[in-house]
Amino acid sequence: MRPKTLLRIARWEATKGFGGLDRGAVAVGVAAVAFVLAVGVVGVVGGVAIEDGIYRVGVEEDSDLYGPVADDPAFAAVEPNPEAIDGGGLAAGGRYDLYVEDRPGGARLYLAESGGEPTEKSRAALAALRGSIDRYNDRRLSAEDNASAAFPVTVTVRYVERGGSEVVAAGDAGDASGADDGDSTTDGGAGGTDGSSGGGATGSDGGTTGTDTETTQGATGGDTEGPIGAPSLGAFDLFGTAGTTGTPSDIQPPFPFQSLVLAFLFVLPLNFLIQAYGSSMLSERLGRRGELLLVAPVGRADIVFGKTLPYAAASVSITVAIVAGLRLLGGEAGLLSVLAVAPLTLLFLATTFLGSLFARSFKELTFVTVTITTLLTTYAFVPAIFAETSAVAFVSPLTLAIKDLTGTAVTPGQFAFALGPPTLVGAICFFFGLGLYREEDLFTQRAIQHKALDALAERIRRPRSVAAVVVLLVPFVFVAELFAVALLFALPVAVSIPLVFAVIAVIEELAKGLPIYAGFAHDRYGRTLPVSLAVGAAAGIGFFLAEKLTLAVQLVGLPGSPVADAAFQTGFGAPTPGVIALLAFAPLALHVATSTVTAAGASRGRSTFVLGLCSAVLVHVAYNAAVVSRVV
Repeated sequence: MRPKTLLRIARWEATKGFGGLDRGAVAVGVAAVAFVLAVGVVGVVGGVAIEDGIYRVGVEEDSDLYGPVADDPAFAAVEPNPEAIDGGGLAAGGRYDLYVEDRPGGARLYLAESGGEPTEKSRAALAALRGSIDRYNDRRLSAEDNASAAFPVTVTVRYVERGGSEVVAAGDAGDASGADDGDSTTDGGAGGTDGSSGGGATGSDGGTTGTDTETTQGATGGDTEGPIGAPSLGAFDLFGTAGTTGTPSDIQPPFPFQSLVLAFLFVLPLNFLIQAYGSSMLSERLGRRGELLLVAPVGRADIVFGKTLPYAAASVSITVAIVAGLRLLGGEAGLLSVLAVAPLTLLFLATTFLGSLFARSFKELTFVTVTITTLLTTYAFVPAIFAETSAVAFVSPLTLAIKDLTGTAVTPGQFAFALGPPTLVGAICFFFGLGLYREEDLFTQRAIQHKALDALAERIRRPRSVAAVVVLLVPFVFVAELFAVALLFALPVAVSIPLVFAVIAVIEELAKGLPIYAGFAHDRYGRTLPVSLAVGAAAGIGFFLAEKLTLAVQLVGLPGSPVADAAFQTGFGAPTPGVIALLAFAPLALHVATSTVTAAGASRGRSTFVLGLCSAVLVHVAYNAAVVSRVV
């Protein structure tokens, strides 16, 4: 590629592509952004109160329970009528779900009954009333002048890397310092005594008249010189769960969804960019304007990447602007967030480029872009939901952005694991797309499946060429399998393992079978039995060699999950070296055998190819059930 030519094409695309947006498109974009912002604001402020007045409570205004009922919008205080208590019970279907009867010794609660049993609604009302009473009492105590008397115990939480723990209940600091890693030391603290221990994870300070108690828990077996950032967003506590200091009832577990809400800001612009990018590519095909560039003395790579560069630059600029805005507002976003969005940008643009070459009309392009948006957004967000709980989250690059937003460090292995697969998949999509960027495919109306086969067959010259194409598809297989693991790992093992066996078999056999069929369909080699055996062997060997790269899952510890062990067959959890060797080399025979079955069917036509592919999938599933399930 020549940089000068590439930049000139990029300038043309920028002035033509972005300048060609009509008022309707701009209006739709502005309306969509306004809608998303409005929904976000409603979510932040609490949303629509659809439960206001859902529970009806009969209570006198001078009752002790009137305050909690009146302050909670979920309740509707109704004037009590003693006649509602009939036969010592409250009938369902009347004016009340709960009824408060004040007596000299205290209040008595009646729940609406049906058939002699409280109704589900009255039980829910009672549970809600208990929570309302607790909150009401906390508000009254917060108004007291003597805060230490109102709340004698406060809790401070600090987060450290997961590992072993050391718990020290404070007393004499000298005694606590003598505790070994992994031991527990408890010293009683009296008035005026301050006890502490380093490396803490959770602390609680309880103070009444000069007594200070601190409990700290630290990670052992690792670096505990300082705490890591809490899984909250600092200035962006959208859901009120980032507090790390307060009464015991105030401290809540971290809520990772709030970081996902902010991370969505990074992905949202990509949905608009790929619309403009795909439309630009398709309009040049339908209007044959791209023909002028094809006959110009420039390479296909210069044309494609020159037209892509403005959209990639726009994505990076928007990401940088979002990061700068978050930092101005007190957030912790930085360079890691920008780097996390880069492979997603490449993936969105690459798949849209390939889709725009397949689509025959703007209607088909709309279907393609909607599919891309749905699949890739799901790929980005579903694993990232587990950012605070499981290493499987690093399947998605968006997890790096969440870690950056929460101030949590990531290792180089996690960084490479999150960015590597989507970057490879994006690069290979462009590689296959370049094979279609020619007059025969750009300006002809061929079915999508035929163009897909064209893209594969363009890289095949002889039987052994199939191995190279299969190797290029392995990153797609890897990403698809990782996504399957992310979706299934939370299910019970008895359910997830059989499902992952079936999903993996289909994914892998398709990755081997489609290049085989593309070669036969385009007459890249003969349709004899020896050729079919050679093609099957080449595809199987190529897939086996590339599949070993999936051992990179060790970088983030995924083999600790039974579903990951079943999916990638690493064998690292196996009890003996013999089993590890079996899982390392037995797949070679499996892939060669199944690829040969597929090749034998593909050599005779499309129908027999489908039959051979289904047979290969069944053999693969049988292998997983008979071999992998017994040793993993």
